Amino acid sequence: MAEWKSFVAVGDSFTEGLDDPTPDGQGYRGWADLVAGVLAQGAEEFRYANLAVRGRLFDNIVAEQVPLAVAMKPDLVSFAGGGNDALRRTFEVDVLVGRFDRTIEKLRGTGADVVLFRWADLTGRMPGGKMLRPRVDALNTAIEEVGAKHGAHVVSLWDDPEFLNPRLWSIDRLHLSPSGHCRVAAHVLTELGVKCDPEWLAAPAPPEELSWMSRKAADAKWATQHLAPWVKRRLTGRSSGDMVTAKRPELAPLRER
Repeated sequence: MAEWKSFVAVGDSFTEGLDDPTPDGQGYRGWADLVAGVLAQGAEEFRYANLAVRGRLFDNIVAEQVPLAVAMKPDLVSFAGGGNDALRRTFEVDVLVGRFDRTIEKLRGTGADVVLFRWADLTGRMPGGKMLRPRVDALNTAIEEVGAKHGAHVVSLWDDPEFLNPRLWSIDRLHLSPSGHCRVAAHVLTELGVKCDPEWLAAPAPPEELSWMSRKAADAKWATQHLAPWVKRRLTGRSSGDMVTAKRPELAPLRER
């Protein structure tokens, strides 16, 4: 098993850790923090940076975070981006795939091991799922092909049917719940050949069946509290990540923040 002494996580809200709040409620933990905690147990002087910021589009991630990650010269880099792009009308998968290929080539060119993700299936629970499905399929195919081309580790969340369980997702139906983040961390560590807490892979019980009326009421509440604000941000050119900075912008020992 390889021993990694440094890990840099790059991406958007998925990697920042939404919606897995820290015990003090002052920020988010998430799967990348969990992975770093386990890797730190097996390496002396382990250092970790998390550059991810919620709402970031692919080009922003590449322009703002990738150069910083390359300059840090870590042993391990995770890259997850493109999900926010797929939700936009202007999404062009062929253009993004070309940029994705060049980005992973650049990261691998530093000698770092790279972790990529094939996205879980959200299309059955999101508005516009029929439009979104072919985009997710195209992205996942590209991620698998680029990962194989450049010798990256590819974690396939799509192939885990447990991610169809709503309990692995937060109430906004888009971000992972604490249990979801634990499950992602377990998949990453397993891909890297590192043991993890078996509880992280424990399948949560499915949610109770709701009546038709209760489902409609839940959908209406979700639309008011989560969908409407998202649409408003799109119409006004704003992002959930405006004024948000990376939670761990420097490669530092895990105990330091």
